[in-house]
Amino acid sequence: MTASETSPALRLNATSYPAAIPGTALPAYDRDKVEIGVVHFGPGAFHRAHQAFYFDQLLAKDPRWGICAVSLKSPGVRDALQPQDGLYVLAQLDAETTFRVIGSIREMLVAPEDPPSVFARLAAPTTRIVTLTVTEKGYTLSAEGGLDETHPDIIHDLANPREPRSAVGYVVEGLRRRFSAGLAPYAVVACDNLADNGWRLKAAVVAFAAKIDAELAVWIEREARFPRTMVDSITPATDDALRARVQAATGLEDAWPIQREAFTQWVVEDVLPGDAPDLASVGVILTDDVRGFERAKLRLLNGVHSTLAYAGILRGHETVFEAISDPVLEALARDLMVKDIIPTLTAPRGLDLVQYAEAILARFRNPEIRHLLSQIAWDGSQKLPFRILGTLTETLEAGRSIERLALPLAAWMRFVALRAKTGEAITDPLHDALSEIGSGATGDAHTDVAAFLALDSVFPPALARDPTFVEAVEKAYVELA
Repeated sequence: MTASETSPALRLNATSYPAAIPGTALPAYDRDKVEIGVVHFGPGAFHRAHQAFYFDQLLAKDPRWGICAVSLKSPGVRDALQPQDGLYVLAQLDAETTFRVIGSIREMLVAPEDPPSVFARLAAPTTRIVTLTVTEKGYTLSAEGGLDETHPDIIHDLANPREPRSAVGYVVEGLRRRFSAGLAPYAVVACDNLADNGWRLKAAVVAFAAKIDAELAVWIEREARFPRTMVDSITPATDDALRARVQAATGLEDAWPIQREAFTQWVVEDVLPGDAPDLASVGVILTDDVRGFERAKLRLLNGVHSTLAYAGILRGHETVFEAISDPVLEALARDLMVKDIIPTLTAPRGLDLVQYAEAILARFRNPEIRHLLSQIAWDGSQKLPFRILGTLTETLEAGRSIERLALPLAAWMRFVALRAKTGEAITDPLHDALSEIGSGATGDAHTDVAAFLALDSVFPPALARDPTFVEAVEKAYVELA
């Protein structure tokens, strides 16, 4: 019988958390002495599982890096955590799950309800870092990658720059106030997985600022730091099962606990100013080659994820854990990584590619993470050109075998045909074309593969005509029958 079954749970807050069941990790610092040095836009599950976790560790060494969490729209996080004094439990899912009370969020604001408090925090001399997890859409970028001046929030903010709605608008107004006060700009750290996220956000911010104050735009361009980043950790959604599990394990009732896999990674371009937090001391990787890390993740993690998804579904599996527990698929994943993908990569400083591959395989074997193959299989026409075709093309050009690299492509084709013939929806921007091709598939490798390779938005025409490539895909298609 657990402690939570013998006594009522305590609602998590600043008074109750020290009474958590032994084994629960607690903040290793005096929260009353914590200063706010970070403003974060978008305090959703990933931020609370990821950046807030790193700052929680840092506060044990340096009390200047508490977080003011700002929601741009919904009051949900504030309403759940305010009665808990900003505290919540993070469950780190592994063969042995651990529970940790996170205390780094010291203030919660809802921007539409209290803009002056958000501006005051952005303009405070103690604020040195602004971080964001607002999803790709939240950066209000156009299809070309610049500021989307047709976005309703940007139209509003350019007309009312002192009353912004968008993340870009708030960042600019905060910087304007610091510029007017003679303060140094804060560093702006985008934490959404968008290629060249920091550079693209800086371009959008400067473009916005130029529309309202040319001098401000020049100052931001010259003085402000916008490092590129990469983040990684699977963070399943919170549900009642997690709430019950947290309560049983910690003795604390938490309205909004968070869960994630034990593995976590935060890569930041090493351009932060001298007064920035010592993120490296808590495991953040500072590098001059974020793209190298992104490339490794895209090919080793995402590429093999897609391979397991399509091949795993064809073999009757439902989750990544089930697929990687299949000896045939485990061997395929390992061989793809070590023999095919790693030879196409140049390891950035601080990354051992073989160790990284082993860490990825260990993540796939995590029994606590129920990652559905069907979910990973979505949008294959958009994912495969980046996850697989780049590696395959370079391998082909180097004169090495592409036999294994053809398997995920053939598995995707078989998957599409299976879905089309059973009448199941194909979640993909090209669903109509794929349904037609899949429905018409006869099982003949030459005919079926040719129909898929005719999709020039997926397969570059030159590659689709390459006899070595076509032969390898057809052979794999036959093997998967």
